[in-house]
Amino acid sequence: MKQLQGLLAFVEAAGTGSLTAAAERLEVTPAAVSKSLARLEEQLGVRLLNRSTRRIALTTEGAGFLDKARLALRALDDAVADVSHAARTPAGRVRISVGMSFGRRWVLPVLPALTQRHPELAIEVDLDNRPADLVAEGFDIGIRGGIVEDSSLVARRVCRLPLVLVASPAYLKQAGVPESVDDLGGHRCIALRYANTGTAPWRFKRPGGRRVDFTPDAALAVSDPEALIDLVLAHAGIAQTGLHHALPYLRSGRLKVVMHGLHDPGEREFVLHYPHRQYLAPRVRVVVEALLAHFAQSADLHLTAEGIAAYAAMPLTAQPASRRRNTRRYGSEAPASKR
Repeated sequence: MKQLQGLLAFVEAAGTGSLTAAAERLEVTPAAVSKSLARLEEQLGVRLLNRSTRRIALTTEGAGFLDKARLALRALDDAVADVSHAARTPAGRVRISVGMSFGRRWVLPVLPALTQRHPELAIEVDLDNRPADLVAEGFDIGIRGGIVEDSSLVARRVCRLPLVLVASPAYLKQAGVPESVDDLGGHRCIALRYANTGTAPWRFKRPGGRRVDFTPDAALAVSDPEALIDLVLAHAGIAQTGLHHALPYLRSGRLKVVMHGLHDPGEREFVLHYPHRQYLAPRVRVVVEALLAHFAQSADLHLTAEGIAAYAAMPLTAQPASRRRNTRRYGSEAPASKR
């Protein structure tokens, strides 16, 4: 690359037979062409062209070097053309990291039409609930719930990620519907537990805007959100989960939201993120734009508090007396745990 100007000067001068003609082709002065040639010859340690006031001629070494120089410049032209084409055309492999449940329901349905529209595009989806390092693991796009801590990543908001407490109607019929944090101490609770963070507390609203945390003394704990839903569907107890995990079963009536209005849904969000803002490759850009457009049009991802309320269980005070349980109202910042 240091001798690129020299190679260009040599090939043009050899092809035109004139330093002046080579200078016109390269849009520089004849003196610049002569200087570039001299530098190239100095580095190679051979004379490539014999020069006179009227003409130039290839030396034996120059004649042998000319074909190789032309091949090198042609390869460079091809490389530039390929990159320029890639900068305009969505082509190549795009790697996406996304959680299992969200990926299956919201990402995979977009991809068949996208790859049909762009035949040169190949998409690889890693369905895994573990945190992923996009740069270190070579992912182009990541979709996760929570907060993106790496400030070098570009983050595009997808939707809010409200948490809900859910239970099956059969469990609630047998155990009753909790109305307070203290009531949870008499219920079977199921927890989502990760190796690096432990069990996340369930947060509840207090008058005046205060919050109280309840860490369930869980009879059952799992590390997978879908396994958590499976246990709730099996009438094992009450669990805190992301709304998007529970929504299909809330719609079908197999699950109910409990303590809606008292339970704090939190401030988490789903975000789509990628490592680079400038010169984003078309192969990545078309996938990002297709996913964001699909997410924006999906009403289930933008369900309001009023929409969630439609799936709430009937409170105890509205049920027949035969189905009510004795409850205790909590009065401290440290609610009782399961006994």
